[in-house]
Amino acid sequence: MADAGDRPDGTVAWREVLAETTARIDAAGLPVAEARWIVEEAGGLDPARDGDLDELATVRTMARHDDLLRRRLDGEPLQYVLGHWAFRTLDLLVDRRVLIPRPETEAVVGHALDEFDRLAVGRPGDVTVADLGTGSGAIGLSVAAERTASRVWCTDRSEDALAVARANLAGLGRPASRVTLAAGSWFDALPDDLRGRLDLLVSNPPYVGAGEHLAPEVVDWEPHAALVPGPDGTEDLEVLVDGAPAWLAPGGAFVLELDPRQVESLAARAAAAGLVDVGARPDLAGRDRALVARMPG
Repeated sequence: MADAGDRPDGTVAWREVLAETTARIDAAGLPVAEARWIVEEAGGLDPARDGDLDELATVRTMARHDDLLRRRLDGEPLQYVLGHWAFRTLDLLVDRRVLIPRPETEAVVGHALDEFDRLAVGRPGDVTVADLGTGSGAIGLSVAAERTASRVWCTDRSEDALAVARANLAGLGRPASRVTLAAGSWFDALPDDLRGRLDLLVSNPPYVGAGEHLAPEVVDWEPHAALVPGPDGTEDLEVLVDGAPAWLAPGGAFVLELDPRQVESLAARAAAAGLVDVGARPDLAGRDRALVARMPG
């Protein structure tokens, strides 16, 4: 990369670094927009101020830049390279302990908030929410941040994932006081006194079948246990659907992220479990991505 020896005075501006970084990113077949993200992250530059690119890099920040660029060119996902990623209103810490938050899940949160708003109408108290398998905390923390009447439980069986969620919770500000983190597998993480009292249950569980094709960036870097629950890909989905009626309050809602190919079988299973108003909701690409169902009453 450009270094301090490129100018007689031993300095280099970030704008020059960006030009060379863009060329290397482009040559690797990666989106050229990634170059600016890497440069901004390394230099601590404000994306809204183009003039920041005229600032001079230091030896320390150039070393940081070169490390980030090397990791990206070695195939590490950009989100892990940067160490954080935008999700709805949040900027979440992400690393290899958790899945990368994706736009599909942003849409699932939107559908969950629709149910939240339905439940909140005319009620004096808070809406009790559980995000099972929270990972980075993307779903549960978004609900807490976007709805002040929420009381949110974020659970995960992975202590590594909960450590990431805990870090994200620490950066949430005032809404953090309405969030509880708990360790355990699915419903086992919840205290028994919540049984039959949850207003909203939402989850993005593993739903990829063993042997299904995934991009190398996903297979090589993201946590396998958060992607693949078993041979069929529906194992955890079925646990959640079967268990939901025992934990939901009358009229409560269940919002479940899944593969579009799984909607039909899981919808039938939800109806057989006693849930009503069962239906699919789309992601940003128009594909069925969320199963929404409600408890009678």
